[in-house]
Amino acid sequence: MQEILGLQKKIVPELVEVLEKRYNILRTIYYNQPIGRRVLASELNLGERIVRTEISFLKSQGLIEVNTPGMSVTEDGKVIVKRLKEFIHELKGLDDIEEYLRTCLGLKDVIIVPGDVDTNPTVLKDLGKAAATYVKKILKNNNIIAITGGSTIKEVVEAFPKINNVFDVLVVPARGGMGRKVESQANTLAASLAKKINASYKLLHIPENVSAEVLDGLLKESQVKDVIDSIQKADILIYGIGNAIHMAQKREASEEFIKKLEDMGAIGEAYGCYFNKDCQMISENNSIGINLNNAKKIRTHIAVAAGKNKIDAIIATEMYNRNAVLVTDESTGKEICEIIKNNNLNKL
Repeated sequence: MQEILGLQKKIVPELVEVLEKRYNILRTIYYNQPIGRRVLASELNLGERIVRTEISFLKSQGLIEVNTPGMSVTEDGKVIVKRLKEFIHELKGLDDIEEYLRTCLGLKDVIIVPGDVDTNPTVLKDLGKAAATYVKKILKNNNIIAITGGSTIKEVVEAFPKINNVFDVLVVPARGGMGRKVESQANTLAASLAKKINASYKLLHIPENVSAEVLDGLLKESQVKDVIDSIQKADILIYGIGNAIHMAQKREASEEFIKKLEDMGAIGEAYGCYFNKDCQMISENNSIGINLNNAKKIRTHIAVAAGKNKIDAIIATEMYNRNAVLVTDESTGKEICEIIKNNNLNKL
């Protein structure tokens, strides 16, 4: 297969480009249906004339339908989207990139989805689906899943299929709440995920930023202590990664704390821990929930993140994490490869 793909790229490279373009269009319609032509063009950053031509082709092949509400994918189109996913992955040589990153970063596994989340937001849904598929594959009876909040992790939860073949699974929020968007907070996502996989759940109704005195008092409460005990026994940790300063601001941290992070060179954040360019944790958010020591005991970390603004943060938080499975997009994966090569970071 690889030999044939190599020949295709050399002799008819335009066919590869056309295939990828049509796949991206079909995939975007699938995830956003019903969708209008102008919105589709905007999502893909393509000219309306190009989109119009490709829509006509896809419609003639019976892969999409065009109705008053917008375009939608037919059953045949859905089959094509699913089958092309693996083909595009192999066509682009993403297996090689995954193995290179897994080895150089010292991770348990790496999963790369085709595309660039910065130019096509639909790719974020593929990230969620890839992460959900991996968790479904490794999930066992009596497992405990700890999950953080955030828009990326929300996509993971929404991508989960109904699961009825595992029993006595518990889902818990990894840390106290953050921000004002209830729909993407850890508590909400933990409850939603539990419903999808026929699991039970526990909630942690604790603000993200509270004083040390308040924390000490809360930890003595039996209900809070029960949730914390479950978090510390987790088998799977699902979390997003962010820019350190941005995440501190999002958590409404004090200017003094943000200045401290800047002075210490913080560039990445994961589950409330802040890391520098040397991949060392230099600070931790003052909240109840999982910490770095707890995380090290969890056998599988599912880190889901992509985008140019997260590249340094991904390297800072994930390098040398042999329990981690990194789920990212093609553009981010390739850029990390270049950084590793240019900075000689692959000498573990």
